[in-house]
Amino acid sequence: MSRILVVDDEPEIRRTLGINLRVRGYDVDLADDGEQALELAARHHPDAVVLDLGLPGIDGVDVIAGLRGWSRVPIVVLSARDVEAHKVAALDAGADDYVTKPFGMDELLARLRAALRRAAPADEDAVITTPDFTIDLSRKRVTRDADEIRLTPTEWNLVEVLVRHAGKLVSSRQLLHEVWGPGYEKETHYLRVFMAHVRRKLEPEPSQPRYFQTEPGMGYRFIPS
Repeated sequence: MSRILVVDDEPEIRRTLGINLRVRGYDVDLADDGEQALELAARHHPDAVVLDLGLPGIDGVDVIAGLRGWSRVPIVVLSARDVEAHKVAALDAGADDYVTKPFGMDELLARLRAALRRAAPADEDAVITTPDFTIDLSRKRVTRDADEIRLTPTEWNLVEVLVRHAGKLVSSRQLLHEVWGPGYEKETHYLRVFMAHVRRKLEPEPSQPRYFQTEPGMGYRFIPS
């Protein structure tokens, strides 16, 4: 049974989300500010977080950064901030998805399920070794000189899709569909943000990518050597 941490300063939204998630079999923790959110996350280690950005005290983006300091838990932002710059800031901080208020419960739950699937363990056995890092698909790990390089679930899924199509062009539309799901095919800023994250963590020179290459206007390609 998955445990979900819901963080929102609006009591009605917390109550509604708590009821809907519990009815569907999730364990739920509720927090109304950033400090309580970080405390509950450290205590209970949730499987996913639904997070508002406009919180009293610690802002939601700072909560994301705090969680990312020690956890790869999937984070779905739920916010009234609908400007693209706000979305990019949250994704840059480490969020996995962004849902704008007012929201449809079915859509939010679908995105939450997708985030949980992305974080689920894989059962396939394959190891890809490059001169700069090693990717273990079965263990969902990337290492460099035996040290693990920490990727968030969404960063991992982006890498995994490209690695499984090594050498082949993967269109932006296909990547968005496979990593985030149906209905995301136009969210190209997701790819810009997360590919920048991946390159900063894995490429020897992120500004001149050797492994994760862009085909302008078309998509991306993983070159293993």
